[in-house]
Parts: sequence; structure tokens; C-alpha cells
Amino acid sequence: MQCKLALASMRYILVFTLLVFFQQASWSQDSAYLKRADTLRHHNPRLATRYSAILPGLGQAYNKQYWKIPIVYGVLAIPAATYVYNNDMYLKTKFAYQAKYKAANGDPSDLAKIDPTLKNLTIGSLQSYRNIFRKDRDYSVLWMLLGWGLNVVDATVSGHLKEFNINSDLSMRIQPTVLPQFQQTGLSLQLHLRSTHTK
Repeated sequence: MQCKLALASMRYILVFTLLVFFQQASWSQDSAYLKRADTLRHHNPRLATRYSAILPGLGQAYNKQYWKIPIVYGVLAIPAATYVYNNDMYLKTKFAYQAKYKAANGDPSDLAKIDPTLKNLTIGSLQSYRNIFRKDRDYSVLWMLLGWGLNVVDATVSGHLKEFNINSDLSMRIQPTVLPQFQQTGLSLQLHLRSTHTK
């Protein structure tokens, strides 16, 4: 059961990685990006997405946001640690349950190998703990995938925001305006949101 779950989770990670690569391949056909001669000089948010999907924190490094890398690994370390703990306890309770079940049927050979902290538990308690640890282990895998996905989203959004020029020209101006066709005066509101990304 544990082997099947590990294979299933690895399958999901592989499918997710392949989807990211296929999406990148389809984006590369965009003629607007092929016509740009200065692609290498501009920050490419799609590379940040791909890097973060391959290795957490790599997209943040590409975005030059090095301070986020410890946060990314801190977020991913929590479900990784809970996975290791819950998997270890699941295996111990599973073995103890099987040993006590065999002992109840006349084969006490494995009773001495049970973990000392689990020896005093009944078969029903061991079965209940085994199921709880298995469920928590599975949830740890889901939290790990969610954290990995948030890492990719962060790298993508930050990569897109790097293209915008944030300086004194990023402003709002209110100017008086004359409308001769209506013989009126008024105010015009102008927002200057210039992007340094040229297409």
C-alpha cells in the first residue's frame, strides 16, 4: 500500500513537470516573442516558472529574490518532516498490529520485535493508530505538492512584476482641459503605468 502511494505521488509530480514543459514548448511558438531580437536581455517570467517547477527556489533565484529561498524551503520542510514522522510511525504500528494479530492466532514469534512504546496497546488501538498515521502521511504529500505549487505561483507573479518600471514616471496627473466642441473646461486624469517590456 505504501509503495503504491509513493508511486502514485511520484506519478503526479512527473505529470505536473511534463505539463509545465509542454506548456513552455507551446508558448515558444508565439511569434511576438520570436520576433524580439533582445529576448536574452529581458527578464523572462516563463523561465522563472519553469525553474521553480523543476527545483523549488530556483525561480526565486532567477528573479533575484534570494531572501525568499529560505522561506520556500521552510514551507516545504514542514510537510517533509511530518511525512517522515508519520511514515515511520505508520510502519511501526502496522508491524505491531500484524504481530499482535499473529499472536492472537497462535504465532507469538514477532511480539519481541514490536517497538517498546507500542507493546502495551491493544489490537484495536494499533489498528486505529495505523490508520491515523497513514492518513496523516498522505496529507503530508498533498501539503508538499501545495507548497511546491505556491512556490511556482510566487516565482511566476514576481517574474511578471519585474517587467514593470517603478520610478518617478509612475504617477498620476490631474491637468486642466479645454473642450472646444462643447465650450467647456474640465479636469483630465492621466495615469502613467509604463512597462519596460517591449514587444
